[in-house]
Amino acid sequence: MSRIPLMPKATAVWLVENTSLTFDQIAEFCHLHVLEVKGIADGDVAHGIKGMDPISSGQLTRDEIQRGADDPKYYLKISGPKVEIPVVKTKKGPKYTPVSRRQDRPNAILWLLRQHAELKDSQIIRLVGTTKPTIEAIRERTHWNSPNLQPADPVTMALCSQTDLDTEVQKAARRLERERKVAEKEAIKAGTILPVEETAPAKPKKKEATLVTAAELAAHKEAMEAASMAMKRTEIAKEQPTDRTAGDQAATAKEEAESVFAKLNELKKEKEGEASESK
Repeated sequence: MSRIPLMPKATAVWLVENTSLTFDQIAEFCHLHVLEVKGIADGDVAHGIKGMDPISSGQLTRDEIQRGADDPKYYLKISGPKVEIPVVKTKKGPKYTPVSRRQDRPNAILWLLRQHAELKDSQIIRLVGTTKPTIEAIRERTHWNSPNLQPADPVTMALCSQTDLDTEVQKAARRLERERKVAEKEAIKAGTILPVEETAPAKPKKKEATLVTAAELAAHKEAMEAASMAMKRTEIAKEQPTDRTAGDQAATAKEEAESVFAKLNELKKEKEGEASESK
């Protein structure tokens, strides 16, 4: 960002009266509008303002002015300061609270302790401008006015801004997250907490599909058809047991069904045995 000369209008008056610079050059150097510089030249603007010499104040040099007069497209550059003044960083002191608002601070402290318990005492001090003994007294219910305290939002009471409150809450959340991660690492190093890989339940293994040949499928199909036919004959014989021959047929059908189911069970056991041997 370019620096602005001291007393821009007075500097512009001097440049208009004592140099042959264009209005654009003077306006660019003094950070003024071109029409304003024209008004200064016409006498419509800056009545009674005495011109200030930028050369004597060390803001311009004669060579810089001559260079601008020779080249109308050249824009003047302000001279740098001869002495570098260090920027003094002022420490932020304790927050000032008006006298009319000081009676509301205990209520605000109680609200912060209840709603944002993660805040440190130093953060509460920055927000509402109180002291650590006051915070401790309100936290331990030893404050002289504890029975009459009512939690109240400090933002609504104009003790702090919402931006400051959100900033302090976010800082506290980040601090808690860092402390949690450090505690987990120390616990893992000490061997008191097992890693997630060891504590997580193992995933169940998928059962491998067993290959079945075409001959086995055909035998199984024939056995199922024979079993269904035997079951049908058994049901018919039970429904119509009119004579000895029908009863014999039912018994025979039942025996056939039992023998078919026995064969199926044998086939199933053989397959299970082969599967266990292959494993």
